[in-house]
Amino acid sequence: MQMNINVTENIRMAWSLADIARATGLSVNFLRYEVRRGNLIVRRFGRRVLVGDQELRRYLETGSLGNGEPRESTSAAANRS
Repeated sequence: MQMNINVTENIRMAWSLADIARATGLSVNFLRYEVRRGNLIVRRFGRRVLVGDQELRRYLETGSLGNGEPRESTSAAANRS
């Protein structure tokens, strides 16, 4: 069974890391790395790790900094203003 996943036109509320990997070509290991760095925000439901559709869209639009540094959280930036 082949899944047809289109991250720009979907009705999904959340994605697993494996689903994102299949849809984007990014590896699950890289996505886990991005989660640890704080660049990709996940929600945990027991053992299940899901990324909300809006968070996935935000991540795909902004991407990773690529320099090994975690992205500054928006709440931290807002607190400094």
